[in-house]
Amino acid sequence: MTEENQTEKTTKIVNKNIWRYTTISLLVIVVLLVAVFMWPNNSKGITGGTLMTNSNDIANKTVDFLNKNIITGDSKASIDSTSEMSGILNITVLYQERQIPIYATSDGKFLILPGGGLIDMTQPLPTEEPTQEQPQEVPKTDKPIAQLFVMAFCPYGIQAENIMKPVVNLLGSKTDIQVRFIANVGGTTPDSVSSLHGAPEAQEDLRQVCIIKYYDQKTYWNYLMTINSVCSSKYNDATAYDACWKDAAKQAGIDATKIDTCSKGEGVSLLKADDELSSSKGVSGSPTLIINGVTYSGSRTPDAYKEAICNAFTTVPSECSQQLSTEGSAASGGC
Repeated sequence: MTEENQTEKTTKIVNKNIWRYTTISLLVIVVLLVAVFMWPNNSKGITGGTLMTNSNDIANKTVDFLNKNIITGDSKASIDSTSEMSGILNITVLYQERQIPIYATSDGKFLILPGGGLIDMTQPLPTEEPTQEQPQEVPKTDKPIAQLFVMAFCPYGIQAENIMKPVVNLLGSKTDIQVRFIANVGGTTPDSVSSLHGAPEAQEDLRQVCIIKYYDQKTYWNYLMTINSVCSSKYNDATAYDACWKDAAKQAGIDATKIDTCSKGEGVSLLKADDELSSSKGVSGSPTLIINGVTYSGSRTPDAYKEAICNAFTTVPSECSQQLSTEGSAASGGC
């Protein structure tokens, strides 16, 4: 099998279900997406030109290439350390507070993809021709269903939840606004659950699906707002986070012991349902908002979310005439 055929086979396998690769670092996933959707098969091997004498020059060039061509959003990668072995430069970068290894050829020409594919950093990346797609019309129903797919500790998901809260307060039971989770549930035990931001995020996903089942909407959103504002920044400190979520539960009137027990048992099947739902709808990015089965692509502001949901009513309720905040962001950035 030639190198280009092997690379094509690898990228096709990845493209079938990229979320199953949650154990791969976020940056490598982004690189894979570029390889699958944008980069043609590379028929060249790892060939060299004149070696750069300073590995720091190569590292700087590689990270600059990533930041300009591959990484989207406000976060940028920076160099943590470099090492070289057998003509390959190993660069550890810091990205969204995580250490992620990337690799380049020692001549500074190629970025190396998993599976052996290459991106020539001396050439501009090809771009796809823009397509003019008509926005899909959202079906109207008596009680619209708005599903907000998130990862518990994704900063963009947290932003979307905070933006959605005024809409929940305004429309109440007249619409069905759901928080659903993007996770990979491979078995029937908590340790079979994986999520992009690690085990702490998977555990919080499990707790929240249990709270959603056993408590009303108001109780859940009160808990969620405390988690987002107070606890989410502590998720890497297990002791601090354990105390924080239990205090958030107490403030919201939630039995923490009951939820902890559920998260270690029934919660796995509840989260599995979210996993299957997100897969069936092709959801992989946090946040993703789907209203009556149609993916929303507008701005992320309370009023924009409200308008999108109100437009899905068969008979628009009077609450929809109230304007909410227009502060937020364009629909960009995600995990």
